[in-house]
Amino acid sequence: MAARNGKTVDESFVETLLLVDAAKRASAREITLVLPYLAYGRQDRKARGREPISSAAIIRALQSAGTDRIVSVDMHSAQMQAVFNGPFDHLTAEPEIQQALRAAIGSDKKENYVIVSPDAGRVKEAEEFSRALGVETIHLPKIRKEGEIVRSHRIEGIEGKVAMIIDDMIDTAGTLVSAAEVLKQAGATKIIVAATHGILSDPAVDRLNYSAIDQVIISDTIENSAAKEVLGEKLQIFSIHELLANGIGRIADGGSVSDLFDGKNFK
Repeated sequence: MAARNGKTVDESFVETLLLVDAAKRASAREITLVLPYLAYGRQDRKARGREPISSAAIIRALQSAGTDRIVSVDMHSAQMQAVFNGPFDHLTAEPEIQQALRAAIGSDKKENYVIVSPDAGRVKEAEEFSRALGVETIHLPKIRKEGEIVRSHRIEGIEGKVAMIIDDMIDTAGTLVSAAEVLKQAGATKIIVAATHGILSDPAVDRLNYSAIDQVIISDTIENSAAKEVLGEKLQIFSIHELLANGIGRIADGGSVSDLFDGKNFK
C-alpha cells in the first residue's frame, strides 16, 4: 500500500509496536490497541507451501510487545481472534453502511434496488443487508482464469434496477469493477459500491474513476483524502468515530461489546 499521512503501512506498524512498548515500560496497567483496519489481515491461511500466515505474525508481534487487548473493525477473517491470547473485540460498521444505503434509496421504491454479492464469500452478508433494507439480493459468481476474473453475463432480475454491491474492503478494485461491468451490461441503471475499508491500492482510484460504478461508499478506517480529490462526489466517506467510541466505552465500563450489534459482530 502507498504511504498515507507520510508513512507506509510497515512504518506505521513499527511505530505502533514502539508505542506499545513505551507504554508497557511506563508501567501501564493495561494496554488496549484500537486498530480500525488490521493490516496484513487477509492472509489467514497457507494457500500454498512455504507461505507465511501474515495476520497471525502481526497479531503475535503485537501481543509480544505488550498489548493486552485488541479492537478492530470488520476483519477480513474474524477467526484470527483465536491467535490472540486475550480479549479481541471485533466491531462492525454494517449499521453505518446500511444507514448510508438507506439514504441513497431515500423515498424511492425499494423494488427498484437490489443488493449484489460480488463473490461467494459475501453471500451471507448480502442476505443480511437485503433483510435490513427490505430489498432483493442476487449472487454474482466469479472464477479466476489465468489471473483474470471471469463472470457469467447471464444475470436475471437486474434490468432497470439500481445495483448495490456490498464488500468488506476495496483494494485494487478489480473484483468490483468487473462486477459493475457485468451489471451494467445486464441493464442496471445505477451502481453503488459500499465497503468498510477503502484500501485503494494502485490502480484502484483510476479504475473506479473510469468504471461503470456511479458511487463508492467507504468508511474512514483508512485515510483517503487523495482519493477524494480525484473521485470527488463519486466517493462518499462516512465516519466510524462514534462506533469506536461506543466500543471503547463498553470496554472501559466492563459492558458487553457484542450487545452494541445484537451479536452480529460474530462472523
